[in-house]
Amino acid sequence: MSEKIPEDWELFSIKHFLDAESVFCDGDWVESKDQDEEGINRLIQLADIGDGVFLDKSARYMNNAQFSKLRCTELKPGDILIARMPDPLGRACLFPNLNQRCATVVDVAVLRSPKANVNWLMYMINSHNVRRQIESLSAGTTRTRISRKLFSNVLFLTPNPATQKYIADVLMVIDQTIEKTEALIEKYQHIKAGLMHDLFTRGIGADGKLRLPREQAPELYQETPIGWIPKEWRLEACGSLCTRICVGIVIQPTQYYVEEGIPAFRSANVREDGIDSSNFVFISPAANKILVKSQIKAGDILSVRTGYPGTSAVVPQEYQGANTIDILISTPSDLIDSSYLCDWINSSFGKGQVLRQQGGMAQQHFNVGEMRELLVALPSKEEQLRVRSKANSLNKRLQVEKALLEKLKQQKLGLMQDLLTAKVAVKIQPENSPESEAMI
Repeated sequence: MSEKIPEDWELFSIKHFLDAESVFCDGDWVESKDQDEEGINRLIQLADIGDGVFLDKSARYMNNAQFSKLRCTELKPGDILIARMPDPLGRACLFPNLNQRCATVVDVAVLRSPKANVNWLMYMINSHNVRRQIESLSAGTTRTRISRKLFSNVLFLTPNPATQKYIADVLMVIDQTIEKTEALIEKYQHIKAGLMHDLFTRGIGADGKLRLPREQAPELYQETPIGWIPKEWRLEACGSLCTRICVGIVIQPTQYYVEEGIPAFRSANVREDGIDSSNFVFISPAANKILVKSQIKAGDILSVRTGYPGTSAVVPQEYQGANTIDILISTPSDLIDSSYLCDWINSSFGKGQVLRQQGGMAQQHFNVGEMRELLVALPSKEEQLRVRSKANSLNKRLQVEKALLEKLKQQKLGLMQDLLTAKVAVKIQPENSPESEAMI
């Protein structure tokens, strides 16, 4: 670490934060045979360890006998859990109070230190400077992992306890705001799922309102292979609603890559809420002219083939003439609105058909033939636009909250860089001072 160290900060390894009451160990070697789905002791997995947040994804358990036999380290609320494997390598979070006895697996290290503010230490482990050290230390190992021995060589730029607390408090406030924003997004997503179900089963009448439910007005509906839909609607295969359904470049696309040129969409660029332009690859203008069959135009629908098959987005005007790699391209005809068709494919009605076509296996390829056979509930063009308008009002709320979330995450990264490296000085006033607050 070559940066100049502030006067009142010091460089320490993890050993500085350990004493007789501390714990710094790997998790326990627990094999499948040691687990018991009816056990009452939770076994925390690598998947539970997020970047600064406990993800609580797993559901693995042990019984009391195995927990004792293996002499498992019992986790305590406030322990720092450090992922010794990607991704990212070395990410850390605080263990919450789960109201049950827990241990963790061997690929997670446990750090319990009464000598540091645990929130500050967790943020420091997740900082850019520490992560860069971890990546450097793990380079050259046969597997991408960080051992406790190597982790002990990581150096932490350490302020006094009062400054540690202040930095942690600032970052915790923005984390709480991020958490609330994520909860609001999740709420809107649930609302949207319910709204889309209603829109695609009841539609919007000329009066701008949802039709009465089938239970109240059965005469308004007809039964179809995909469920009940309004009588005025018809069921059509996607192939009859599009002038083109094809796939992007699939044969050695890397041969066309250049540093700058024409954007080429991949699965990673396609999201239900639109196009993600953060990780485009580019092909040369000359290659783009040759690969005219996989070029796209505004209003086309791009659909993921593998990983999250069926996930779709409409091509905006700014990407007219761009190209695509191993994703489906659908060009809607005049019979159907692009946004309506895209919302249908992304809905439970569209995605449900995609998964059924693949036998429920999401990793298979979603191919051109399957897209052509996808059944679509088709109202009049006027009603499609009314449905789209209703959906768009909620989509705009989601976009606003997602933009705010991204802004908050960037602010947090900036604060971590400024505060954890002392790039911005933090001055702590004495507790008995009339201005007993930290000053930046």
